Amino acid sequence: MKTFLAPILFFTLHLALLTSSATGEERKPNFIVIFCDNLGYGDIEPFGSTLHRTPHLNRMAEEGMKFTHFCVTAGVCTPSRASIITGCYSQRVSMHMNPRDYHVLRPISPYGLNPKEVTIAEALKKEGYATGMVGKWHLGDQPDFLPHKQGFDWFFGVPYSDDMTERIWSQDGSHWPPLPLMENEKVLEAPVDRNGLTKRYTEVAIDWIEKNKDQPFFLYFPQAMPGSTATPFSSEEFRGKSKNGPWGDSIEELDWSTGELMKKLEELNIAKDTLVVWTSDNGAPINKDLSDLSRGSNLPLHGRGYTTSEGAFRVPTIMWQPGKIQAGSVCEELSSTMDLYPTFVKMAGGKIKDKVKRDGHDISDLIAGKEGAKTPHKAYYYYYLDELQAVRSGPWKLFLPMAKPARHPHFKAGDDQAGPLLFNVVEDIGCDHDVAADHPTVVKKLTALAEVMRADLGDKGKPGPGIRPPGKVDNPVPVVKLD
Repeated sequence: MKTFLAPILFFTLHLALLTSSATGEERKPNFIVIFCDNLGYGDIEPFGSTLHRTPHLNRMAEEGMKFTHFCVTAGVCTPSRASIITGCYSQRVSMHMNPRDYHVLRPISPYGLNPKEVTIAEALKKEGYATGMVGKWHLGDQPDFLPHKQGFDWFFGVPYSDDMTERIWSQDGSHWPPLPLMENEKVLEAPVDRNGLTKRYTEVAIDWIEKNKDQPFFLYFPQAMPGSTATPFSSEEFRGKSKNGPWGDSIEELDWSTGELMKKLEELNIAKDTLVVWTSDNGAPINKDLSDLSRGSNLPLHGRGYTTSEGAFRVPTIMWQPGKIQAGSVCEELSSTMDLYPTFVKMAGGKIKDKVKRDGHDISDLIAGKEGAKTPHKAYYYYYLDELQAVRSGPWKLFLPMAKPARHPHFKAGDDQAGPLLFNVVEDIGCDHDVAADHPTVVKKLTALAEVMRADLGDKGKPGPGIRPPGKVDNPVPVVKLD
């Protein structure tokens, strides 16, 4: 009997494999998210730059899809990164501010992303994905908050911004350690040579891809550059080669880095299986003189990073997956970094099973270019720390009225009050014309939408019931031991 069954079993398994091959059964898609730091809407050629040379991003746009209304949730690092990792507004996961660090997390902070949050990496691990991160974390430097404790199999990078270097603060005598380069919890170097970060990150990212090419993988790749320093860093091969000083040098090296990843995916024959998302954590800081592009450009959008302007929240975004995304296509629908979480999980064949609220939506139909696909966002909210400053619905963006607001992008010195201000951000991309007086019904509608969010996440020092607590440790320690 055993002799008779063996060939039958072999034949059955062989037939199953042939059937699977014949039906074109596909592996789960890989995901790579390249997340630049402080790079503006107008800083790359596909979005209008005539100053920076970005041939690889040009190719990416020619073969993929540009998203012209893709938004982050904050004009600054930590809260923006919290949203891509959790699929939530940063206010919901309490990464928008904290009593000690205010805007962004700093070295030796007691706060970080709560380990109880289910991250995008943890959700994809449940679907059988290898998960890796290369680059800037900035969601807590204490051991329980680091990436390999938040769903990433492997982490190589820095725990916070590259400008957070060793110093002693005169205000309280606190001592920041030298900037560490880390692998998981291990400090490899301190201080790390920031000039070599883009090249080094690219090399280790490619190595990780090669090691994980035979299984579905998620690589989160938050680059260090152009960064928060007045003078960005770049390797010797790119330093002094652009037409725009250090800022341009760093962007042209980022373009090279992207090209290297695309080339490797093609060499490994997995480009068709890999969705690559290229974007930025917020808009460029820019200079007051808009003709001075040494700190980036958000043109033709209005405003600078670190605010709630379009120039801070709307970021240049390209998605590339040969054979899956229509070449040379453009998506003009509103979408967000928060949407990557539910979208990736769906594309991986999974479902979000945790019961906590997430603010992101599935945008797979937009990515696929499905005819008639529309934004899933009925409303989109613009917070500055804990202050709700604006709300968008459809083409309309309403800046809510407020007295002498902090960093309000349309507030003028001497004004006692700003707003309400209404802009059609589709037709008036530079927000040059306030049309609130001409559209009272629209103002009323968006004001009502603002009240919905205030009842959920709160406003101006009054937290709402929808906020979840941050992670916190009692006795934070520096990543690098100090003498």
